[in-house]
Amino acid sequence: MSAPLEIDALPQLLERVTTLLGRPGRVVLGITGAPGAGKSTLTETLLARLRGDLGPDAVGHLPMDGFHLADVQLDRLGNRDRKGAPDTFDVDGYVAALQRLHDRPDRTLFAPGFERELEQPISAAIAIPASARLVVTEGNYLLLPSGGWERVRPLLVETWFVELDDDVRRARLVRRHEQFGKSPTDARAWVERSDEANAALVGGTRDAADVVVRLDRF
Repeated sequence: MSAPLEIDALPQLLERVTTLLGRPGRVVLGITGAPGAGKSTLTETLLARLRGDLGPDAVGHLPMDGFHLADVQLDRLGNRDRKGAPDTFDVDGYVAALQRLHDRPDRTLFAPGFERELEQPISAAIAIPASARLVVTEGNYLLLPSGGWERVRPLLVETWFVELDDDVRRARLVRRHEQFGKSPTDARAWVERSDEANAALVGGTRDAADVVVRLDRF
């Protein structure tokens, strides 16, 4: 396997998307990376630019976060304190949604979203129309080689891995948890216990990406 291409400029990324859109059929692009690395920031930037260039209905967005298991299920399974780990997502539902993007491009895909303030998935919060030639999907575990996640990569035309300095990334995570209700002490404890364990797991998938994006160099 060749090493991933490293890109640190938005124009190069946009040019790469243009090349991918030269292929026939629907293009599904994956964006992955550790918690707090900036996946959502990059995705939002890409979506804004591409929707401006291609039209608002030509680009869809399918976040992996909508496939979080609800707290009632995490409580039943006894792993709510590990929320965000690979086995706390509905991987089968996520893979099925990705597959439908390819199998039924003529139909609107309704998919769950994730409400950050509630920290809960919301059914059918997202609609990806048939007109969406490009769909961007983002999440931590797109390149994970086990646990059912290995079925994701074959459904993506490319996967980009977002990197950020670890100290900056951890500080971002602490602030995020504080913004959504955790005390500073609880936020730091969650990052060290949960987020960093997931970050180490995701970091091991870096070399399987097609492109590595250093967001702090933009």
